[in-house]
Amino acid sequence: MSGLPNPGRALVIGLARSGHAAAVLLHRRGWQVVAVDSAPVEAGDLRAAGIEVRAPSDEAVPADLVIRSPGVPQGSAPLAAAYATGTPVWSEIELASRAMPNPVMGVTGTNGKTTTTVLLAHLLREGGLDAVACGNVGTPMSGLVGQVPADRWLVVECSSFQLEDSPTLHPRAAVLLNVTPDHMDRYPDLDAYRRAKTNLFANQGPGDLAIVPEGLDVPGGAAVHRVADGPDPGPAAVAWAEGGLHVRGLGRVAAWQDIPLYGAHNRQNVMAAAAMAAHAGVGAGDIARALATFPGVPHRLEVVGAAGGVTFVNDSKATNPAAAIAALDAYPQRVRLIAGGSSKGTPFDALARAAHGPVDHAYLIGETGPDLAAALTACGIPCTVLPDLATAVGRAAREAVPGDVVLLAPACASFDQFAGYEERGEAFRRAALEHGAG
Repeated sequence: MSGLPNPGRALVIGLARSGHAAAVLLHRRGWQVVAVDSAPVEAGDLRAAGIEVRAPSDEAVPADLVIRSPGVPQGSAPLAAAYATGTPVWSEIELASRAMPNPVMGVTGTNGKTTTTVLLAHLLREGGLDAVACGNVGTPMSGLVGQVPADRWLVVECSSFQLEDSPTLHPRAAVLLNVTPDHMDRYPDLDAYRRAKTNLFANQGPGDLAIVPEGLDVPGGAAVHRVADGPDPGPAAVAWAEGGLHVRGLGRVAAWQDIPLYGAHNRQNVMAAAAMAAHAGVGAGDIARALATFPGVPHRLEVVGAAGGVTFVNDSKATNPAAAIAALDAYPQRVRLIAGGSSKGTPFDALARAAHGPVDHAYLIGETGPDLAAALTACGIPCTVLPDLATAVGRAAREAVPGDVVLLAPACASFDQFAGYEERGEAFRRAALEHGAG
């Protein structure tokens, strides 16, 4: 823990969950806080506490410290002014990690972060350790400062945006699950996106655990390990799939059929979480029992019900093509795919190729509907562009036959029609229930 500097004037840019929590924490620590957002926001509690709120505002604000929320782009005027004057710019997780002594485990990657984060916290708790999932999922880290005991493990889901401004974050164990094109509307190329992800490892030392994809170099002083989905793990593997889950030092932990998570991508998530739990001291028996009882994560391959032999699956958290491809891997039977949303600048060619075979028909919505239709049609997949999610669910439900899966795997962000993937997933759930799923 590096600690916080003496109180001065702080600027918090962006007032979603993490920015709100950062503003409250700084105010409690004696800072004069100015909180800004480019859009109107409800911040009555901040104003009542004595925090100056300017929203909407894009004006530069002189400050001694700037906290940047994940969604704030580089071109933001207040942020650009901070960089120009050399003012320290931190993420909210950097702020929180400096303010609390708790041991941290970090999880990043393009896909699988939330499942792995929530699963790892579950494994730690079932192994007798106090742990909470936080960061980019659940409670912002800053909201836990002063609220949890100092020995509670913080399992932190870290986005690339957060890791851009986290210069002292030091996780005892960290994993980069995968890197595929995402957020190409924010990064100039895939290398820049990858570099942001690898910042998670920069402050690790020899006693820490680093898990990364094969062939990827990362900064920091920890030995690099990997997970291997096959019978020949190699000397660097810390966990592998060989007729079941194996973890280095523990041996065979569980049979895959006893773990209620589907798809090759979830094998990777399970291996990473199990290896990190073992690093914290959780034994094989506790890991096996915890895996068998893991309830899964809402909006991630979540079965919301069935009607007339048709299963409805909510994978609203599949906000990029690679995540949607993973969903199709988990459900290779006849699929009626609902996809589309707001653009993140990623191409859809690979998704279209993966959809050839499992997808009988695609129902496409949102800003990217026409682009998805072009890619899917080129691969011979029948598709229909529709105005909204409720219409798409209704059409898919009417046309589905017993044995089909109506799968929401949007491959896109949700912000053209919804406030976030959670709201989109709940809308899918309601629509499925209206068509008899239960």
